[in-house]
Amino acid sequence: MELFSIKFITVTLWDIIDILIVYFVFLYLYQFFKDSRAGHMIIGLIIIFMLSFFATLANLQSLSFILGNLQTIWVIAFVIIFQPELRRILINIGQSRFLSRFLHKSSSHLLEEVLEASQELSRRKWGGLIVLAREGRLKYIKDQGTELNAEITSNLLISIFNPESPLHDGAVLIQNNMIETAGCILPLSQNPDLGPSVGTRHRAALGLSEESDAVIVVVSEETQQISVACQGMFYRRLDEDTLRGLLNKLFFSNKVEK
Repeated sequence: MELFSIKFITVTLWDIIDILIVYFVFLYLYQFFKDSRAGHMIIGLIIIFMLSFFATLANLQSLSFILGNLQTIWVIAFVIIFQPELRRILINIGQSRFLSRFLHKSSSHLLEEVLEASQELSRRKWGGLIVLAREGRLKYIKDQGTELNAEITSNLLISIFNPESPLHDGAVLIQNNMIETAGCILPLSQNPDLGPSVGTRHRAALGLSEESDAVIVVVSEETQQISVACQGMFYRRLDEDTLRGLLNKLFFSNKVEK
């Protein structure tokens, strides 16, 4: 559907839609990277694109050729220089609530593996501490542990918390739909209302829940009870059905009743 023409350029409805999409992509990138070196580089890239467009419009062939090649070099340099930032933005997009609807199935599988492992740890009278990251990133926790980057299975979780395992005393961090690290050290809660009977695992779980939006599953070695810490709150003495319902509620509704 043709809307209007500018000299030799015919503008259609799809061209307008295309321009709007590009505009919002650059706007999102700039807002994400503003106050950083990448933000200034994006502005430079936009200026080059605009100059190239007007050079093409004015039929300046030499300038169009130079700017066209400069665009390619600029994009390649951007990708090489800002790999960490681009990785961060891709993770951020992948964690958006819009896409989370399509990831519901994989998240359900994740929770079922954690549920099965928790039940088995309780039956074996082994302690466990499993951190399920949500929207907040837990790099400072990840950096303290032993990197695994393994597929989430109940058998692997159980083997990690085997008392004979060198990693059994720390926490497992599940993030980006994988077991990223094990043997992680969590910050202990300084809540004065906690009694002396509350063990180190439970204090660590509550401590992290006070500092992040993570969901932490705790299996007590002494009582074999399964608890969940989230947003500074404890849910105790959870049976299998209650634990499944709570984990699904925390992950898929992202709300906690207080």
